[in-house]
Amino acid sequence: MVITHHGGQCFKITFGDLTLVFDPISKKSAMPAVRFGADIALVSRDHPDMNGVEEVAYGDPSNKLRPGKKPFAITGPGEYERAGVVIQGFLSKSNYGLTKDHLGVSPPSFVNTIYSVELEDMTLVHLGALSDAELSKEARENIDEIDVLFVPIGDDGVLSPAKAHELAVSLEPKIIIPMHWSGIGQSKALEAFLKEAGNGSEKVDKLTLKKKDLIGRDGSILVLTP
Repeated sequence: MVITHHGGQCFKITFGDLTLVFDPISKKSAMPAVRFGADIALVSRDHPDMNGVEEVAYGDPSNKLRPGKKPFAITGPGEYERAGVVIQGFLSKSNYGLTKDHLGVSPPSFVNTIYSVELEDMTLVHLGALSDAELSKEARENIDEIDVLFVPIGDDGVLSPAKAHELAVSLEPKIIIPMHWSGIGQSKALEAFLKEAGNGSEKVDKLTLKKKDLIGRDGSILVLTP
């Protein structure tokens, strides 16, 4: 498995002949849209920074002569299986994108989906644009033995660096990958998160991972540079 970061909360996971993407960036975002094809696309929050499913099609699906291929898109809670990949989505809340125009909305928050993905005998958990560190009972009961945890740290509608670190440690993953610090989030969020961790971290351009590579890992923090 190879994991690469494409800004915001977007991560591309390649394994065998398949590609999965978390939170692809839309062309309507202020961030650069993603430019690659994916077989499976998971969207945590319906926002241009995270819902660019159309950007990760293979080719052009609207071309009638040589139509491309749209990814299998998952945009909410539930249980799914595709090409041997088992996916669970859990309901949570996000304040990302909340403005004064939403203050009259009850409750003043948006739906966020936490995803747990099982592939190649490993479990990846992507917390999406999570703003509430108190996970639901369903999520807590079903998310365990996490190999790789993607956690938002940027504040501004998602977890603060301190809350993100506290939650990440409580979930006891083998590897912690911070997100929501590049392109979106507070400018010093990553610095603050690493200060909270205090036990060192590694910076890498991409993460190539096999099950055996997890031996000896216990909350290791890896910063994937976009």
